[in-house]
Amino acid sequence: MDWMNTYYLLIMLFGIAILAGFIDSIAGGGGLLTLPMLLAVGLPPAQALATNKLQSCGGSFSASLYFVQKRVVKLSEHKFSILMTFIGASLGSLLILFLQADFLRLLLPILTICVGLYFLLTPTVGEQDRERRLSAKKFAIFAAMGIGFYDGFFGPGAGSFYALIYVTLAGFNLAKATAHAKVLNFTSNLASLIFFIIGGKVIWSIGFVMLIGQFIGARIGARLVISKGKKLIRPMLIIVSMIMSTKLIIENYF
Repeated sequence: MDWMNTYYLLIMLFGIAILAGFIDSIAGGGGLLTLPMLLAVGLPPAQALATNKLQSCGGSFSASLYFVQKRVVKLSEHKFSILMTFIGASLGSLLILFLQADFLRLLLPILTICVGLYFLLTPTVGEQDRERRLSAKKFAIFAAMGIGFYDGFFGPGAGSFYALIYVTLAGFNLAKATAHAKVLNFTSNLASLIFFIIGGKVIWSIGFVMLIGQFIGARIGARLVISKGKKLIRPMLIIVSMIMSTKLIIENYF
């Protein structure tokens, strides 16, 4: 009967990954579903984090590929941001080996509440492109590298934070910001995954099944980003931010 239990478990994780990939490609926060589920099925924390990064790469790659194919994102114009994100995530992944992320765990609910409130209280934000507040080089060094470091060091909500910096600092509309956010999200996921692979923490059988689910869900979500745009992204960003904040407040303070 063990193989039957394993079979049903993989089907359940596959379904969760589809839903998480769909949510993550639109508003971020898919890890709210996948990481607790990996812990719930009995994976130790380090292996759960590592396996979660593997399956997250499937979703962020799927969405990124779709946005590049549809010419929403031109990789040649963002090579420096991608490089700085990779460096930041690598540094964060190295640092987490030596430090505890307790401070960020306590700070994160406040950050995610701020993201949700920002989009809730500024209904016109992201309707159209605006003037950049940072040059492309400064954006890459300070914003992309900074969020990349956060994603490598801790991670939850990184997709929402990437979208936020593209809207506020690069002047992108919300759909365009979401598309570019997935490219940087894939970059930081990949950088972190490399360190987890070196450490031998990834559970490949579970990770690959969930990766396929993430790929499917993220492709569906990416199509909706282009077709529905701000009407879909803004409410989902608000909802996901508030759900994430509530969950983290309960876990960390109660």
